[in-house]
Amino acid sequence: MSCLKSLHGLAVCLGALLLAWSGPSSAQDYPTRPVRLIIGIAPGSSPDILGRLMAQWLSERLGQPVIVENRPGGGGNIAIEAVVKAPADGHTLLLVTIQSAVNATLYDKLNYNFIRDIAPVASISRQTLALEVTPSFPARTVPDIIAYAKANPGRLSMASAGNGTTPHVAGELFKMMAGVDMAHVPYRGGSPALTDLIGGQVQVTFADIASSIEYVKAGKLRALAVTTTARSGALPDLPPIADYLPGYEASGWFGIAVPKNTPADIIERLNKEINAGLADPKIKVRYAELGATVFAGSPAGFGKFIVEETEKWGKVVGAAGMKPY
Repeated sequence: MSCLKSLHGLAVCLGALLLAWSGPSSAQDYPTRPVRLIIGIAPGSSPDILGRLMAQWLSERLGQPVIVENRPGGGGNIAIEAVVKAPADGHTLLLVTIQSAVNATLYDKLNYNFIRDIAPVASISRQTLALEVTPSFPARTVPDIIAYAKANPGRLSMASAGNGTTPHVAGELFKMMAGVDMAHVPYRGGSPALTDLIGGQVQVTFADIASSIEYVKAGKLRALAVTTTARSGALPDLPPIADYLPGYEASGWFGIAVPKNTPADIIERLNKEINAGLADPKIKVRYAELGATVFAGSPAGFGKFIVEETEKWGKVVGAAGMKPY
């Protein structure tokens, strides 16, 4: 007897249809349609470039297009909220950045709790920043900058890509550890900050190497040190700031996350494919060219790292009295 010939049969049929429409129930079926990778930063930025490289890799590995969708604004909160509200089926991914950890303290009220509402999938890379100055500024070393700033409190202008961005928090950590006062000048993105630094309107910045390395090589900016504890392959002659301020470390970092309650086997599938990409020599070389180092790991490891970074930068935000605007 057909399932449509009784009420019980009709219920069975409807249940089967609902299961079919609800999307993949396991990694074996996943993905069933194009996947979105939402990036909360404008196209052409370092995170955007790194995210697109991984999206291309995942497109090939998953058998479905991974479409990058830029949703800048609100310090990355617009993008995060879009993913938090998306179906937990693995078809909406978020490019996670250090901003996600900073925002937890920077904003008094958010419409989400990042650690609670997002499921970590995989860390991707860490991005080295460089302490850079305008060529007309006489400092040649980190001790030079510290000495000048102490002798001239508040006279140095420190540019950043905006309040709460990686260059901003890296600079605030430097100010705290060096015991100096520099005037923070926030811009709407890294490009205008670098433009004014080149022009001499501001004197100092902590810029990601990917966006500033060509200016450094052309002599339009002078790089003095890197923010990571190890030297960068992109600018190997630069010492770490930690050589002068022991314990100093600041880096941009990136990873992939999905909405909470996404099936564990889908998360594991994504983690496996992302880690395979990070092991690919072509991707490793390209990331290195952008001043990034591969940062592979498990979903649990990435989740632990996010918690640690949230605590670390929360202390900096609080001590510096940082505000989102």
